[in-house]
Amino acid sequence: MARISRPGGREGPARRPADGPGEQSARVPGARREAGAGPAQGPGRDTGPGPDPLVKRKQPDELTDLPKKSWWEVLRGTVKEVKGDELTDRAAALTYYGVLSLFPALLVLVSLLGLVGESAGRKVVATLQQLAPASVRHIISDAVQQLQGNAGVGSLVAVVGLLAGVWTASGYVAAFMRSSNVVYDMAEGRPLWKVLLERLGLTVVLMLLALLSALIVVFTGGIAQQVGDALGIGSAALTVWSIAKWPVLVILVTTMIAFLYWGAPNVKGRGLRWVTPGSFLALVIWMVASAGFAVYVGNFSSYNKTYGTLAGVIIFLVWLWITNLAILLGLEFDAELARARAAAGGHPGTDEPYAEPRDTTAWTEEQRRRAEQPGEM
Repeated sequence: MARISRPGGREGPARRPADGPGEQSARVPGARREAGAGPAQGPGRDTGPGPDPLVKRKQPDELTDLPKKSWWEVLRGTVKEVKGDELTDRAAALTYYGVLSLFPALLVLVSLLGLVGESAGRKVVATLQQLAPASVRHIISDAVQQLQGNAGVGSLVAVVGLLAGVWTASGYVAAFMRSSNVVYDMAEGRPLWKVLLERLGLTVVLMLLALLSALIVVFTGGIAQQVGDALGIGSAALTVWSIAKWPVLVILVTTMIAFLYWGAPNVKGRGLRWVTPGSFLALVIWMVASAGFAVYVGNFSSYNKTYGTLAGVIIFLVWLWITNLAILLGLEFDAELARARAAAGGHPGTDEPYAEPRDTTAWTEEQRRRAEQPGEM
């Protein structure tokens, strides 16, 4: 969302005509030039969008180097932007695309799991039932069982179906890319072909990580038993792994969220981080909110009286909305951390963009003009 530069920003509280020669030479190197000003002069000057090179050099490399006050600003900014970036509405939009993408994604995963036998799908369903609220378990299990009955691998039709499933499932990633640009206050600058490639690439990566998570659930119990027998500790290894696999799954889910955070926005970040503060926060919020929602549905809600036979579907949609809101909150937290790092390097906190765009090829002249002037994005 757009913000207005506050007094004391890099260019002062108001727009003004181009400076004269004396004032121009007195400017700090790296400061932005104003609309209508003459050509940029002086070493280190940068007229592109995002923080100046001097700011990039001065901003802390490690989050532990951020001032304590910055962490308070990050938390306050995250809470403030829930309303400012309309995260609740965007979570609802992601829920819509998520529903459209969920079953094609399940079709792909079930088809791939079918290569190792029908029992693999049953074990995955059992694990999903442990994670999902009680009222939505039958929806997921019925869908997977129906897909198991219809899915096949090894024919041209099956391959076409898998490709179509990947394309349809990528609709959620496309919606998340749009939302992530809003969170970072950044216009989409990647050309269409690049957006499509990144959208499909992210979808495939997320599906592979989901498949890996499913395989951990399906196979590692037997492997743990064999290792235990070989070491002479019997079923103890299986008991240990039945507990240890959950942290592994948590890491995989956090990695999936981190891939979304890295690839979705048109922001040149600090590279792929397997676990970001925001992705970890999103997972914690999701786990706590899911547990609280399950308690609420089981003890206090009146969904069955209000919606009748549709109660399970409504509860499932609400749970998906909570999930997407948690993911967006984590993304917002990472965005505010990027703002705090830029501010710690000397970038005015209200100037946008506060991050460097990944690509500006598709920007219009108006978008370029706004991005190159503080407070106009």
